[in-house]
Amino acid sequence: MADIRIIDVLDEPGFLRIPPCADPGFDHRSCDYWEDADRGSKAARLAWFASAGDAPGGSAGASATTTSGAAGSARPRSANPFLDDLESAGPAMPNPFAVGRTANPFATPGDGEEEPVVNPFAPPPKARPMVASDAPRKLQLLGRGLGIAGSYAKILLVDDEPAAYAQFGPLTAYPRAQRTRDLYPALPDSPLPAVITCIATTADARHAGLARRLIQAVREDLAGRGFSAVETYPEVGAAPDATSGASPAFWTSVGFEMAVADARFPVMRRDLG
Repeated sequence: MADIRIIDVLDEPGFLRIPPCADPGFDHRSCDYWEDADRGSKAARLAWFASAGDAPGGSAGASATTTSGAAGSARPRSANPFLDDLESAGPAMPNPFAVGRTANPFATPGDGEEEPVVNPFAPPPKARPMVASDAPRKLQLLGRGLGIAGSYAKILLVDDEPAAYAQFGPLTAYPRAQRTRDLYPALPDSPLPAVITCIATTADARHAGLARRLIQAVREDLAGRGFSAVETYPEVGAAPDATSGASPAFWTSVGFEMAVADARFPVMRRDLG
């Protein structure tokens, strides 16, 4: 029997386990379609898969030479000859009448200082998980809620091999989902739902019930976070390899109901209570 395990995408090793889309023109690892309401794309963008520190053109390629061939770069002269003369004279002489800023004896200790004041009577704040600033761009998007809401993505592994992927989270994390909801005033405004923006299975792992199993884990996770409903927005008639939203029939099979019966982009919803 196959060993099935579901993991959260919390860091770069987990991110690197996201399976690629069946259609090479798309890729979960670089898709920001739902996070960017205006310019989001589902297309595969190879530059998004690597950390910023691994990108070409780093410090080794940053040095420049002047047009004369000398190392370094010359500061261009401005149109103001007096300014150029002033800058070429070197640093200005110190002002003997200037004094350093004195401390304010009436200020609360710590005011204006870089380090926060430590309260010895309060428990230390818990370190929140976060994604490094040089992590792959998609991982930074998935990690925005780690310290508050938790993971925004899960991967289903079969015998430790990635087989299915799901992306989800609060409505506020996905502006395009909010824009979709704005088209249908009949949808309930309170309580606002969580959303599932992507569910995908590798081509070799299809028709084994893995996507249904992963969605069940996502539902249980969202219910544990306090959400009372979840929505998703499939595209009617899209080929399995060309959509990340599955089909209305799939969502019906996992307990969702048709909240808006649009001919092209219906809204599927399920209560989590």
